Amino acid sequence: MTRTANREHFRSARPIWPKDRERDKNITAGFRGLVTTHRDAGLTLHIAASTLYRCYMNGKFIGHGPARGPHGHYRVDVWDLSEYANEGDNLVAIEVAGYNINSYYVLDQPSFLQAEVRAGEETLLATGAEDGFEAILLKERVQKVQRFSFQRTFVEAYSLQSGYDRWRFDESAPFNRIACVDTAAKTLIPRGVPLAEFTERYPLAVYARGEVIRRKSQGAYWRDRSLTGVGPQYGGYEMNDLAFILSDELADLQIRSQRVVQQPHTQEDSLLLATREFEILDMGINRTGFIGGTVRCSCKTLLYVTFDEVLREDDVDHLRFGCVNALRYELEPGTYRLESFEPYTLRYMKWIAAEGECDLSGIYVREYANAEAGKARFQSGDERLNAIFEAGRETFRQNAVDLFMDCPSRERAGWLCDSFFMGRAAFSLTGQTKVEQAFFENYLLPDHFPHLPDGMLPMCYPADHNDGVFIPNWSLWFVIELEEYLERSGDRQLIEAMQPRIMELFDYFERFKNEDGLLESLESWVFLEWSKANEFVQDVNYPSNMLYAAALAAAGRLYRLPRLLQEAETVHETIRGQSYDGSFFIDNAVRQDDQLVLTRNRSEICQYYAFYFGTANPGSHPELWNTLLTRFGPSRKRINDYPDVHEANAFIGNYLRLELLARYGYARQAVDESADYLLYMAERTGTLWENDGDYASCNHGFASHVVHSLIRDVLGIYQIDPIAQTLTLRFCDLEISFCKGVLPLGDGAVRLEWTKANGRVEYRFDAPPGYKVKVENLTGLPLYGKMDESAIFYTSEEE
Repeated sequence: MTRTANREHFRSARPIWPKDRERDKNITAGFRGLVTTHRDAGLTLHIAASTLYRCYMNGKFIGHGPARGPHGHYRVDVWDLSEYANEGDNLVAIEVAGYNINSYYVLDQPSFLQAEVRAGEETLLATGAEDGFEAILLKERVQKVQRFSFQRTFVEAYSLQSGYDRWRFDESAPFNRIACVDTAAKTLIPRGVPLAEFTERYPLAVYARGEVIRRKSQGAYWRDRSLTGVGPQYGGYEMNDLAFILSDELADLQIRSQRVVQQPHTQEDSLLLATREFEILDMGINRTGFIGGTVRCSCKTLLYVTFDEVLREDDVDHLRFGCVNALRYELEPGTYRLESFEPYTLRYMKWIAAEGECDLSGIYVREYANAEAGKARFQSGDERLNAIFEAGRETFRQNAVDLFMDCPSRERAGWLCDSFFMGRAAFSLTGQTKVEQAFFENYLLPDHFPHLPDGMLPMCYPADHNDGVFIPNWSLWFVIELEEYLERSGDRQLIEAMQPRIMELFDYFERFKNEDGLLESLESWVFLEWSKANEFVQDVNYPSNMLYAAALAAAGRLYRLPRLLQEAETVHETIRGQSYDGSFFIDNAVRQDDQLVLTRNRSEICQYYAFYFGTANPGSHPELWNTLLTRFGPSRKRINDYPDVHEANAFIGNYLRLELLARYGYARQAVDESADYLLYMAERTGTLWENDGDYASCNHGFASHVVHSLIRDVLGIYQIDPIAQTLTLRFCDLEISFCKGVLPLGDGAVRLEWTKANGRVEYRFDAPPGYKVKVENLTGLPLYGKMDESAIFYTSEEE
């Protein structure tokens, strides 16, 4: 958690950038250098950069980065080059894109590269050294283009000639060197998270092929805020300055004919596109990474690649949810090995030869994913659950490379609330908390957060919030997650370091307390979930106050502050007295003539907030609980019960519901409803979605929480305390014949398998040495088990 001196990360390298260009928007610089060494010399590349880089050795892809850090801090990646090295000379090449615009994705900070290659303790090549890396401005990437989305930076468009990339693998290739200067010294911190996985994945099928014609759009062009909102507060290039508007060009391409063929496709297959022909390829499931392939052109060609997670009327709608999901290549005759610089998310990609013709081969997506997420195992006698688990794993691995993201597509942003759910999934899938620690560290290190009120935490971070927008109640999820993080990690040092920031947060909320001690008229964007409930957030929003009470209690326990615990209970009691109308909790009250007046607004998510955060429980509100238990859930749309209680959505109401069912002993119902809520998502994209429809992100980080639920409620590894080294197994009453699984835990693993047959449940269990194990049997059947002798075993009755 402490800032580290540069010397700890670099022995010789200094931060550099082409002179007078470190604030230029959307420029790419190339750096290369030759190292001469033995193959077994233990070569490593140490690198920090702004904004993003990718690196090569002898033309072979090494990696992409850096891991993102907070304002004024830069994480240092270390890559092992040994397996890519030749005996003798080796060419190391690095591309760095400097974006210099505000976003939710990467920070608006001046461009630089600081890198060195070492052989053991010896530095062979370094930026800033007299004979170090040499630099070039790479002008093939078109600079003045529109943004990819409101939340991310620029689209990718290229004007290429054959051999454009020779500088990366051929020392004799032409290289128009440019002078670099030292930039300001950087505060460097360790990467902190495992390096990513870069597996190449290939399309499984040609979905469709056809022809397009070019004509002027029959309607108005798409005009997103990412296009029209550029100005002093929102970075980018204004429309009049753009070299072209990619989204307009694609709108002018209309399908003339199309055949859905669903023809198998292999890595060796090639596609020949004549002028104005296209093919749609199917990756099988959603993948996130860099789109690549080999393109051969016999004449000048304009090639587009569009992509998305789902299809609309058998076609790729690259604007489906507010992103320009497209690449643009102007290609002179020749052969090109193309690969996007940015990672994207897609199941389907559409290659269009708008002008000219080309041959495509070896098309792939080079994944950019969490490399640790494959360690856990889950298999049950219910194939629905197996499919959902794998979809949850895929969702996690694509959203947890260097921090916990909401989605790997539209935003790639580290959102609060999503992180609460992902922290649980991370521990279940990887057995460690490294990504979560880095996520919290990013919030800890900055002296302040620009453009936000004192004490407030950004709704997503690292990000630039120049417009001053924040979600005040989202900061409360941060506190609740922090308490669970301590239980997973035992990292009391971070908890103590975070205390001033948490106390400043509660100081911020003091100004919004009304005469009843409730938060009233919260500013900026008050958000509960993607449902009608978001319209009922003023003046006193009771779900936000339920969350506030839970955060007060979490902080009270974390920092041993009884006054916060007492205030939390007082807030709960006040909400019970004001909000509950005898049937449901009301969402909000409004201020009229200086009096607080209850509305009649009632939402499903409000009820779940009440039970989840402790304002209510089945004992205190049995009739409401029974109503939620029996009349709500995935069948509600069909039955249309209680139409005046507005429906919840996937983010986050449906997940809170599943958690409540499990918490109060309805595991069988939770399992069945999980399948109803999620199976169709797993079947369509292999990932889990932001909403219950496919109109937004179909790969959303919070939804990976289901892997935690399945491991807990189906497999039966109910609770792990790695600090106290205690573990609870809980076998629930389920209509499933067997289940088996593995959870990584530190350097070891927890293994459990059970079968139900002949009127009894038999299980086998292994735990790391020294763990004390408690077993709870809720099946109603006799339980027989075997376990590793290194674990200490006792039943719930023997506790």
